[in-house]
Amino acid sequence: MERMAINPNRLQWCMSTAELDVESLAKKVKVAKETLESAMQAKEALTINQLEKIAKYFNQSLLFFIEPNDVIEERIYSPQFRTINNQRPITSSKLRAFIENVEKQREVYASLLEAIGEPPIDWEPDIPANTDNIKIISGYVREWLNISISDNFKEIRQALEDKGIMVIVSNGYNGKWQIEKDSPICGFSLYHDVLPIIVVKKQVNNEPRQAFTLMHELAHLILHKSSFIDNEKNLYSYRGKEKDANDFAGNLLIPDIFLDEIDINELLNLNTSEYSSYLNNYRKKYCVSVDTILVRLSRNKKIPQEIYQNYRDYVDKKIKPGKDGITKSIPRRYRYREPINIFGKNFVCTVLNNLYSKNITLVKASTYLDNLTLDKLRELKKYV
Repeated sequence: MERMAINPNRLQWCMSTAELDVESLAKKVKVAKETLESAMQAKEALTINQLEKIAKYFNQSLLFFIEPNDVIEERIYSPQFRTINNQRPITSSKLRAFIENVEKQREVYASLLEAIGEPPIDWEPDIPANTDNIKIISGYVREWLNISISDNFKEIRQALEDKGIMVIVSNGYNGKWQIEKDSPICGFSLYHDVLPIIVVKKQVNNEPRQAFTLMHELAHLILHKSSFIDNEKNLYSYRGKEKDANDFAGNLLIPDIFLDEIDINELLNLNTSEYSSYLNNYRKKYCVSVDTILVRLSRNKKIPQEIYQNYRDYVDKKIKPGKDGITKSIPRRYRYREPINIFGKNFVCTVLNNLYSKNITLVKASTYLDNLTLDKLRELKKYV
């Protein structure tokens, strides 16, 4: 069987990026350690099939490993990717591939908008230059988004998309559009002057968490004008830029006028175990979590800090592995709707408009819409 040599520096770069050694890579791609060691010495050691396994694992082409020159990251990854990778090194090859797919989908969206004469709009809200108060800024942004009382994530998401922000929600199923269930990453934002991207991790039966993550990432775009990647701990952080993002999200989703509706005296007379049921109607009404309500009340000095902390301790003790609302199975009866759930209604309509205008083929449309089969694509066309 014919074997070939590769550029070992490129394979080493991939392994270093993923924090792997030869032995670990050998187990993951099911190629003998001795074969990989020979390949690292630039010997003709790998078969085409083995190189394809390696290339697929690192989400690279076969030619990537054969090119003689060293890797230049600036040519491989965008400035946005490098920014978030510098914040939190992305060692998971699946997450790297997911982010790259997100960036490619943005390029598709931009080109499709241009094809039908609807270039991306100027998305940034008009906030007075001398304003640095987070609460005031969140008020401007809420008015800019034209949000009144939103009791579901879909409406809040649509408000951002209508302002020229691309929102992607990772799918609940295995595939190229999923953030791994065991990954701590809950969302990220990629800053662009036009058509910035916010990605939110799918949370089964937990729209309030998705809404808060969405606004947290919007804060990074508006306040910090930079790309960010966040894990779940960042949503509870009150330090630095994460503090700003959490304050922004909390104030935007629950303005002070909403807090005034809560009977504080009645709340303070409850046991910690009763907070959730007492605040349940407010939680549903504003698409927020009990946690977010208590944080806002605490930071507005309406309740003592220990009230919130007692609640966090109580919830942390109750949580059991596999019961966090993420790992439950999800019915897949409406496959044709999944592109809307993942990419948003605006993106889907843009793809279909290009299809109607004969700017793209049916096959291209299917590719852009998570590879829907033609019968499912017809169902989607009827649905929207």
